[in-house]
Amino acid sequence: MDVDCPGPQSGPMETFESLVRAEFAPKNTYLNTASTGLLPSRTVAAMHTAAQSLADGAPQDMFADVEACRAAFARIVGVPAGRVAAGASVAVYSGLIASALPEGAEVLTAEADFSSLVNPFHVRRDLKVRSVPLERLAESVRPDTALVAVSAVQSADGRIADLTAVREAARAQGARTCIDVSQAVGWLPLAADDFDYVSCVAYKWVVCPRGVAFLVVPEDLGGLTPVFAGWAAGEHPWDSCYGPVRELARSARRFDESPALLSYAGAVRSLALIEEIGPAAVHAHDVSLADRFRAGLATLGHEPVAAPGSAIVAVPGLGHRRDDLARAGVEVSDRAGNLRAAFHLYNTPADVDRLLDVLSD
Repeated sequence: MDVDCPGPQSGPMETFESLVRAEFAPKNTYLNTASTGLLPSRTVAAMHTAAQSLADGAPQDMFADVEACRAAFARIVGVPAGRVAAGASVAVYSGLIASALPEGAEVLTAEADFSSLVNPFHVRRDLKVRSVPLERLAESVRPDTALVAVSAVQSADGRIADLTAVREAARAQGARTCIDVSQAVGWLPLAADDFDYVSCVAYKWVVCPRGVAFLVVPEDLGGLTPVFAGWAAGEHPWDSCYGPVRELARSARRFDESPALLSYAGAVRSLALIEEIGPAAVHAHDVSLADRFRAGLATLGHEPVAAPGSAIVAVPGLGHRRDDLARAGVEVSDRAGNLRAAFHLYNTPADVDRLLDVLSD
């Protein structure tokens, strides 16, 4: 499948390509980052070293890695590190936010958004959860809306929410915003400071091990109660191991879960790689590949879900091809009946063409 694409470049692109080549060598055509990102070699090595230190009886200081991850993620999304909590799950953070809402509060969500974001609000039976089509989210904010919760990029089909419109509509009505950026951070530049709460799992587009997640809260901590706080959430954690925690951390660290240390030992290297390359460069790379795939689909007579500017391309009615593609060495997802292909920094035009070739059979 021959589709025009930009010719070779020099300078920054060489740096991009050299960094990627040094870190990734998949043995298949991997187009499934929307499910799980590939681990860089530096991350695998760091986790091995950390695990070996435990086997040797001389564990390294992996709590320092947690703090380095917190600071790196804060830089990537443009907020102070003191506003970032570290944990393992978006669902836990959605539950934390849900627990802070008053009885009868309205939560506005997008239809069929990812369960980890929205389900904790439904579990609280005394909340009013209202769901509308993604494209109508901003216009659906009402004076009695307490919170708007939405994924920046939809998992099922790659559609990008109009976050500027959502933010402005919420502010106009006095509502808070809760944005899940799990399918965005790492390739879609954004500013977490534009919203009240921003949650993210890191095992997708920032290529971290599973078990790493972050929550950004407002400077005033957003009225949240640290209902699951343990010793790690103390201002002085090692003095908070027994009995009630006498002093919770004065920063967002009061919302930390006890960290999966081996995962964080690797994550600090993954986040460093994303910073070295830069989300803007990743964005340009990923979207160019997604657009190449969209152009190729048109030649095959297929029309993807309209998601301009997205690194995720979903093709209705082709989800059943997922197993055929896997047998051909091409890894994609079947989501809601869509064939979902996700293009990231380790992918190339040849990967796109391989996918198109197999689909054309």
